Amino acid sequence: MKKTVIFIANGSEEIETLTPVDYLRRAGVDVTLVAVADSKTVVCSHKVSVIADSTIDEYLATGELPDAVVVPGGMPGSTNIAENAKAVDFVRKMNDSGKLVCAICAAPAVVLPKTGALAGKKWTCYPQMEDSATDFVGNHVDSVPFVHCENLITGRGPGAAEEFSMEIVRTLAGADVAAKIKAGSVQR
Repeated sequence: MKKTVIFIANGSEEIETLTPVDYLRRAGVDVTLVAVADSKTVVCSHKVSVIADSTIDEYLATGELPDAVVVPGGMPGSTNIAENAKAVDFVRKMNDSGKLVCAICAAPAVVLPKTGALAGKKWTCYPQMEDSATDFVGNHVDSVPFVHCENLITGRGPGAAEEFSMEIVRTLAGADVAAKIKAGSVQR
């Protein structure tokens, strides 16, 4: 069974956090929602409280390196994740190991530049956030819902969360599973 960690921090965007949780669990992927904080209870960007499965310290104590990591956007959620050295180091290890690294909205521009995940790869993010990743602007792709380049999947924003999440599902669980989920959840 494939395994995925999805980070969540105070200020994370709800849609970008929970859409991949939902679709990946429908696909049979073992998903652990990890709070990048001392508490499992996180207040998202639109004041929705979410209880994570684990704190980052609890998860890191397992020593596990899953198949994928997902970093949602939202502000100040992306900043809170980017300022957590343990989260940044985890994403760096995932990228260095060739594991799937996924980020959406502000996270590709705010979190990923610290991890090496954008180096030499095409990517996208929330409109005009690419300026936050000045060393990687040359590889930024505008006006697409997501970009999949090697082991990196990046998404544009909340409205692209479904397509972004389904690309992660296709990558981890295959096209047949993705097609069943698409039909079963009445996607566009």
